[in-house]
Formats: sequence, C-alpha cells, structure tokens
Amino acid sequence: MMRFISNRLRHFSDSEEGSMVVPFALWIPLFIGIIVSGIELGSVTIRNTAMERALDQTVRDVRLGTGTVFTHDSIKQEICDGAAVLPNCMSLLKLEMVRLDIRDWSDPERGADCVDTSLPVNPLREFENGGGNELMLLRACYKYKPISPATGLGSALAKDAQGYSAIISTAAFVQEPL
Repeated sequence: MMRFISNRLRHFSDSEEGSMVVPFALWIPLFIGIIVSGIELGSVTIRNTAMERALDQTVRDVRLGTGTVFTHDSIKQEICDGAAVLPNCMSLLKLEMVRLDIRDWSDPERGADCVDTSLPVNPLREFENGGGNELMLLRACYKYKPISPATGLGSALAKDAQGYSAIISTAAFVQEPL
C-alpha cells in the first residue's frame, strides 16, 4: 500500500499536465486590462477628434459671417450635426462663447463649463455673439460615460458624481466684419 501511494505521488510530481494554468491565471487579467484600455482609448480618441473637427467647421462658418445669424442653439446643432459619433449630443454638449478684449486683456475662466447631469435645469453660463473684428473664444464640453469605468484607462479618467467624463474643445476666432 505504501509503495502504491509513493508511486502515485512520484508520478504526480513528475507530471507536467496543467503546468500552464498558473501562468495563464496570472497573466490573463493583465492582457484583458490592456485590451479594454485600448478600446477605451480608441473610443475617447474618436469622440475627441469628431468634436474638434465639428467645432472647427462650425467656427469657420461663424467666422466667415455668411449672413447667417448664429444663436446658441444653432451653433450647438451644427456642432452636433458635424459630430455624428457623439450620442445624445444636444443634451450632453455645453457651449460657452465669450468676447475677449485684446486691449484690456483678462484671461478667460480656466475651467470649462460642462453639463451637470445631476441638475434638471442647466442655464447658459455665458454666450455672447461677437461683432465685427472682435476676438471670440468658443469652448465646447461634451460629457460621456466611459465604456469600462472600473478597469484600465476608464478608471483613470476624471468623472463626475454620475460617472460621466468630459471632452473639452476650444476655438478662438476673430469675427469678420459684415
């Protein structure tokens, strides 16, 4: 009986079956984290690029002053139309346009005004239409929910109380005279 147990133990210690289970179990979470972070980074990059491009195209239309009277809602609609990859754009995008005086310079407020998703009413922060030859700053802030808020890159993104992260784009332009 002792010989039988001894042979079985020796056979068990010499066997290499299942030897890859431990390294697999140790490395798979790291690889999954890298894959999920790559997907999150791609998602953020696509959203940021789409918003930057839409903002630049909209600012170009505003700057040229083609006779169209732009309002807050029309600029917001044009940005959302240009950035089709931003879901719920009209409700999650916040615009701020301020006049900057180059003769009496004061820095614009550093923090971007984003939609506060915890409040039912979100008033305009500041939106001024510029006149001819005036320097204007247009800042857009879009809130979105990360794909994986608890793992990889998604856990490192700054989030508000509801779990939304922000993408902020800024454009400055001089309003052409009519």
